[in-house]
Amino acid sequence: MGRLAERRARPQTVDSAFHSIQQIHVTGISLDAWHISWSPSRYTGSVGIAKNELNRMERRFILGVDYGRSRIGLALADTETRMARPLSTIERINRNEDMRRLRELVRKHGVRQIVMGLPLRLDGTRGEMAEEAERFAQRVWKQIGVPVEMVDERLTSWEAERLLEEVQGRFIHEEKLGGSKKPKNIQAKMSVDAVAAAVILKEYLNRQEQTADKA
Repeated sequence: MGRLAERRARPQTVDSAFHSIQQIHVTGISLDAWHISWSPSRYTGSVGIAKNELNRMERRFILGVDYGRSRIGLALADTETRMARPLSTIERINRNEDMRRLRELVRKHGVRQIVMGLPLRLDGTRGEMAEEAERFAQRVWKQIGVPVEMVDERLTSWEAERLLEEVQGRFIHEEKLGGSKKPKNIQAKMSVDAVAAAVILKEYLNRQEQTADKA
């Protein structure tokens, strides 16, 4: 809770941090995100993909991870639609159980790559939480065998909260106009952790597309 409160208190430092909600679903959201990145080669190897190679690439699923001490938010995207959607949240129990549940989801969805948020301080330096996340990423790679890439996740929980509030506001507005009867408390269907994972994942996809355009 402290990590989320800290993120929400942070000022927005990135221009056009919130672009748009492209689609709204009862169980998922497609979204655009802002652009920041940090990707250590020791987790992923080569990252750049030429645009023609991207177009020919076999469809593969990517799992987004928002790391936390109490919960791990998860999101899913594929290289064909390039849409990120919140998937689920793992309530943490212990290392072995957490890894077992994550491994099950990786196998169930045929995940070929994992993109995980790196919780840097606002000034870009690493603190205790970032070091924990890096150690977790290393365990995922060693125990599950799926490549992990880490990206800067500053402001993602703030962005996820804002996105949820926007969606909730639309549902309430539609209900007042006699439209669809969606649940007023959207958090009951979609956790902020999973939405934060979707923001992290969409940022990664945006960066890959920008890299491909420059190739």
